[in-house]
Amino acid sequence: MAVHESMRLYITPERFFVEPTDSDESEVLIIDRVSQEISLESNQGQIPPGAASKFICGIFGIIRLLAGPYLLLITRRVKVGEIGGQSIWRVADTEVIPYKKTLLHLTETQMNDNKIYLSMLDQMLKADFFYFSTTYDLSHSLQRLSNTSPDFKQLALHERADQRFIWNHHVLRELTQQPELSKYCLPVMHGFVFIKSAIVKGKTFDYALISRRSCLRAGTRYFIRGINSEGHAANFVETEQIVEYEGSMCSFVQTRGSIPMFWSQRPNLKYKPDPVLSTKENQLLGMKTHLDEQIFNYGRLVLVDLIDQKGKELTLGTALADNVRNVHNDNIRLESFDFHKECSKMRWERLNILMDRIEADRKEMGYFMSLREGTVLSQQMGVFRTNCIDCLDRTNVVQSLIARRTLQDQLIVRH
Repeated sequence: MAVHESMRLYITPERFFVEPTDSDESEVLIIDRVSQEISLESNQGQIPPGAASKFICGIFGIIRLLAGPYLLLITRRVKVGEIGGQSIWRVADTEVIPYKKTLLHLTETQMNDNKIYLSMLDQMLKADFFYFSTTYDLSHSLQRLSNTSPDFKQLALHERADQRFIWNHHVLRELTQQPELSKYCLPVMHGFVFIKSAIVKGKTFDYALISRRSCLRAGTRYFIRGINSEGHAANFVETEQIVEYEGSMCSFVQTRGSIPMFWSQRPNLKYKPDPVLSTKENQLLGMKTHLDEQIFNYGRLVLVDLIDQKGKELTLGTALADNVRNVHNDNIRLESFDFHKECSKMRWERLNILMDRIEADRKEMGYFMSLREGTVLSQQMGVFRTNCIDCLDRTNVVQSLIARRTLQDQLIVRH
């Protein structure tokens, strides 16, 4: 299932040659720059002597712009750490190489448009926080990986990956259509990965934090709010904290996402634009679609709502409560907490009121835990789905407190 970890790209006027340097396999990936055919062939005299070459860490994908196809490459990486002995990398630099050698086939307008598209592409690829692993399935939580079949574990990384969190899925299509090229199909996740060793009472353990950002309703702040017709929520992020100690592993998952209704908050000259509920969409159906998917993926849901219970945010809060009640699902519970009111004047200790309200839920949900030999001792039975308006500051605070309490439980058990 592993993807090639290091390769060398050779460039000639007619072809790209991608040669793995991390294995003894005598093969080379050939991309014809004219016919655009992609093939895997024996590396016996295929690469012309003197061809320009460079080291690459992975193939991000292939994208087609006005000028034709472009090869997207990962040219530099930084190691973040290891999970279960598997290396996790952050993309540090990329390069975009055109198939076409000239732009003479384009009009002046097309040339200008293509330049703009390239600039946008470069800006996207240079964004921070793209991560990958050539051997570890970074898109799934430990619990999901544990609950899969042996056949699933034999699938290529791109086939088994959770497509909600694979940001280069679309640009990998020309490679993934050919099963024999699976070792060149590198799934890339956007989000955040932090891995650090720590010592508590003389015992060393590894702590990892993985935030997986969904690509299904991505967009900029304010312009993308709520859910779409398929029930996908803006700013949806699955966050997993992992504790690894002497081969045993614990995992705890939380989620965040925009308020799961049809609403908008278009920018204007105001510091804080008013949120507006849509009257054209079926709010109950949209929320049910979203929550059904969440229950399928995570089990029982506790929705933690941190928005203001007054002013313009109250409209969203009231509609959220009404729709949750009308969904009539015993696997869903809503816990509303007016963060700004309760914690005004720096009264952060009042967050304990919320923590006490949801403590029974947290204990009931539990967390995933497996021993070194693979024996599963416990599983997480549900998640907290936390939101404020932007799923930023208020959400961060509450998710951190929930995570801290669970981490304390995990460390006590292992001790």
